[in-house]
Amino acid sequence: MQNDVLEVRPGLSRKILITFWVVSAVHLALVAAQVSPWDSLTKALVMPLLAAWVAARRGPRLVVAALLLSCGGDVALEIDGLFVVGMALFGAAHVCYVTYFVRAGALGRLRARPVVPLVYAVVWAGLVVLVWPGLGDLRVPVAAYSLLLTATAVLSAGLGARAGAGGALFLLSDSLIAFDLAGLPLPPMNGVIVMATYLAAQYLLASGILKRET
Repeated sequence: MQNDVLEVRPGLSRKILITFWVVSAVHLALVAAQVSPWDSLTKALVMPLLAAWVAARRGPRLVVAALLLSCGGDVALEIDGLFVVGMALFGAAHVCYVTYFVRAGALGRLRARPVVPLVYAVVWAGLVVLVWPGLGDLRVPVAAYSLLLTATAVLSAGLGARAGAGGALFLLSDSLIAFDLAGLPLPPMNGVIVMATYLAAQYLLASGILKRET
C-alpha cells in the first residue's frame, strides 16, 4: 500500500456515505427552519463523516486533511469573533486540495485548456471588485482566501468533470458568503443555498478524487 493513503476496515464506506447524506439533509432542513443550536451541531458532523468515507475508501491523506480542516472552519464560523480563524482553516483545506491536484498532474492537463484558468481569473477579479467596498477590515483576508479558493476551482477542472464541478460549486458557495459580508443583495434562503452548494462541492471534490484513485 502507498504511503499517501489510509488503511481502515473495508465495508464501511457505503454506510458512512448514507449517514453523510442523511445528516446533510437534516442539516439543510434545520438551516431552512432556523433551528439553533441543532443546525450548528449537524454542521459540525458532515465533514468528519465525509472524511471518514474517504478514509474507508482508502483515499489520499491530503483529502482527508482538507475535509477535517473544513470541519474546523465550519465550527469556527459558528463562533462569534472566529471568522478569520475559520477562513484560515478553510484556506489550509484549499492548500491541501491544491497540493493534491498539482501532484496528480492537473497543471499539465490545464495547459491544453487555457480558457479555464482565464475564465476563473476574470471571475476572481470581478468578485473582488464587487465585494471590496463593503468588506472593511476583511478586505485583505478575503482577497487572499479567494485566491486559494479559485486555485482549487481551477486545478480541480484539470482532474475531471466531477471534481471540476465541485470546485466551481465551492467558489459559488463562498462567493455568496462574501456577498453577505459585503452587504450585497442575496437570493432567498441564502443560508440553505450556501450550505447545499458547499456540501455538494465537497462531495464532488472527494468523489472525483476517489474516482481517479481507483
